[in-house]
Amino acid sequence: MVAFGKKLKDRQIQEWQGYYINYKLMKKRVRQYAQQIQLGTQDRRHVLKDFSRMLDNQIEKIVLFLLEQQGLLASRIATLGEQRDALQEEPEINKIIELREAYRALGQDLLKLLFFVEINAVGLRKILKKFDKRFGYRFTDYYVKTRANHPYSQLQQVFKHVGLGAVVGALSRNLHELQDRQGSYLSIYDQPTLPLQDPVVDSINAAVDRLTNSTNFLNFLGQHALIMQDDLPSPTEEHVDDQRYHFMSLLLNLANTFLYMVNTYIIVPTADDYSMSLGAAPTVCGIVIGAMAVAQVFSSVYFSAWSNKSYFRPLVFSSIVLFLGNVLYALAYDVSSIWILLIGRLLCGFGSARAVNRRYISDCVPLKIRMQASAGFVSASALGMACGPALAGILQTNFKIYNLTFNQNTLPGWVMAVAWLIYLVWLWISFKEPSHEAEEDHTPQQSNDEANNALEEGLKQPLLISSENKVDEDADHDCDDSEEAPEESRQPVNSIVTAYRLLTPSVKVQLLIYFMLKYAMEILLSESSVITTYYFNWSTSTVAVFLACLGLTVLPVNIVVGSYISNMFQDRQILLASEIMVLIGVLLSFQMIIPYSEPQYICSGLLLFVSAEVLEGVNLSLLSRVMSSRLSRGTYNGGLLSTEAGTLARVVADATITLGGYFRQSMLLNVTLLPSLIICISSIIATCCTYNSLY
Repeated sequence: MVAFGKKLKDRQIQEWQGYYINYKLMKKRVRQYAQQIQLGTQDRRHVLKDFSRMLDNQIEKIVLFLLEQQGLLASRIATLGEQRDALQEEPEINKIIELREAYRALGQDLLKLLFFVEINAVGLRKILKKFDKRFGYRFTDYYVKTRANHPYSQLQQVFKHVGLGAVVGALSRNLHELQDRQGSYLSIYDQPTLPLQDPVVDSINAAVDRLTNSTNFLNFLGQHALIMQDDLPSPTEEHVDDQRYHFMSLLLNLANTFLYMVNTYIIVPTADDYSMSLGAAPTVCGIVIGAMAVAQVFSSVYFSAWSNKSYFRPLVFSSIVLFLGNVLYALAYDVSSIWILLIGRLLCGFGSARAVNRRYISDCVPLKIRMQASAGFVSASALGMACGPALAGILQTNFKIYNLTFNQNTLPGWVMAVAWLIYLVWLWISFKEPSHEAEEDHTPQQSNDEANNALEEGLKQPLLISSENKVDEDADHDCDDSEEAPEESRQPVNSIVTAYRLLTPSVKVQLLIYFMLKYAMEILLSESSVITTYYFNWSTSTVAVFLACLGLTVLPVNIVVGSYISNMFQDRQILLASEIMVLIGVLLSFQMIIPYSEPQYICSGLLLFVSAEVLEGVNLSLLSRVMSSRLSRGTYNGGLLSTEAGTLARVVADATITLGGYFRQSMLLNVTLLPSLIICISSIIATCCTYNSLY
């Protein structure tokens, strides 16, 4: 296996050789430090000081050279700009073509500079991780905190690279203008239609995105699904993905996601009425709603394991079980049995195939469109969440056919049963089972492909990330006992024990935050019909409209966060701010001395829900970065772990609502909000403790 140090040397631009990070020297120094500390000839404080100074010198060398090259590129752009201005007065086709080629040549030089920064970023990240592993010390946290936040930070030159961004902008604008001008002087028969953007600009933008790990709405939404992306794949992997991909099968998975979310929330506005009609207390709605989540805790595991062998059969099983579950839910009214109602909801939970939907996108959709598919998964979930309560609000009728009753309580079950039956027919006709043999045949080749991609791996990750106990998926391939073999780092996680070992403190905190926000949202949604009926005497239709409006905020909120806020602030800053806003939303929801009013409930509920949505997106975005890449595949993958955390939160929240029914109904609101308050405060404290590792 080729060592990273050798790969770094081979990829260097010869004339820039003296300006790269001296990875070999720094690795040697780390070994010396380890020996000196072991022998007692050197103390830890001196080691940290000496290594920090060495890193500072290396980064300063890189940054000063980067600034020098930026200046040279800027001078060339200024010179070409003078030539462009001259052509405006006396345009000549040949000179326009020559000028455009000169800009393209400049673009190629800019690409070389970006690749220079990428190589040094990987080397810097790897040497920091190596140091942390050797000494068991969170040096990365300390170094990032003290350097990146300093007003004269040289690390920020690499993080933000404002100068490079200006060069990219100037180059893109000038190439676009020359392209337009050339089109105005040439006949359409002289040259084929030009693309909207020059290919060199696309290459530069792709390099910048990899370097900065920058986000936009699509990437933000895709990370919201926690469908973890592998590091840069080999051409063989791309070929396998293309062979396995089938658009209609992807559409069927997204439809399954949508219908399941509709199925989850369609009963929320009427669950309390249904419980009362069967002789139970209105707060039993917590058990009715939560029964689906209880079953989903177990179904997610077996569906995830099943998807290792097939995607079609789990989806068929899911559709049949959901059809039967909804039929039982609807029949419970006529047989007057709360147990039939609960069994129906449990069956619906056992039919949750969201783990299969995630795995299909992660394993079978080509990398080039995987982010779009991930965004589609989140959008389908959000749309289903909004459509469920809205559909319940429409189904306000009462009639009988033979001995079957169709009213606002039973119609959600009948409608969803018909929907799943139609889906099952569509699934049977249109789904194409991808070849699992291709995936098995590809596995032995991964280690060979990795040798060719050792340098590029990890470029999509942040420059500096937390490394405590994290599996080094792009580890050096030297004879270094402190590092994990690359073959092992690519193995899927099929054991809960292995998955737990891969959970660093940062990952555990992110899962706690996910639990907290799902708990708070479930309390708000599930008890909405009981609370609003008691305090405001709302009808089922009014509750349905309120819940549908909350669901409709999901996509607009993600657009704002993904397109604007995440480009202005760090994810960890948005995370902490969102947690505080959720805390404020919970506090405002309590019933205090003054009478509880509709404006207080609506405003506090909206603040809580929107803040939780922002928090969920940023939380999963951070989780996808701090989580080991081994959790991108296998039964116990990152998507399953986050699903289990969220599902457990819903189970606990719904159980809390039911237990709250043993108190007076006037106390239900405060009793159910108190755990939300405690968990929220705990998550904020945990975030502050791991804040420096969320980089």
